[in-house]
Amino acid sequence: QVQLVESGGGLVQAGGSLRLSCAASGRPFSSYTMGWFRQAPGKEREFVVVIAWTGATYYAESLRGRFTISRDNAKNTVYLQMNSLKPEDTAVYYCAVDLAPERLSTRTTTYDYWGQGTQVTVSS
Repeated sequence: QVQLVESGGGLVQAGGSLRLSCAASGRPFSSYTMGWFRQAPGKEREFVVVIAWTGATYYAESLRGRFTISRDNAKNTVYLQMNSLKPEDTAVYYCAVDLAPERLSTRTTTYDYWGQGTQVTVSS
């Protein structure tokens, strides 16, 4: 079992920044890949970015350059730095665990555990 707790969401003006955190517990942090997804009202959950235990990353092309993922293995935490935020970034952001430690998947069905989500609202 893996427990995930996201934090850092909130309300920000367009052009602003937020940093989301996802703290993991329950299994050795280095044994799995972690991803971020988001879901806007009335839309399907979509892939944002993933990071393997090696540090390898893969970004949704539309978000590359504005969003940055990192992981602190000592703190069992993954971060999502979001810059130049736009109103269309408004969504609930979820972190998730894929138990395959080197796979970089963009599919929600690949992931085994999910956090509860944190709301990000970007005002225009």
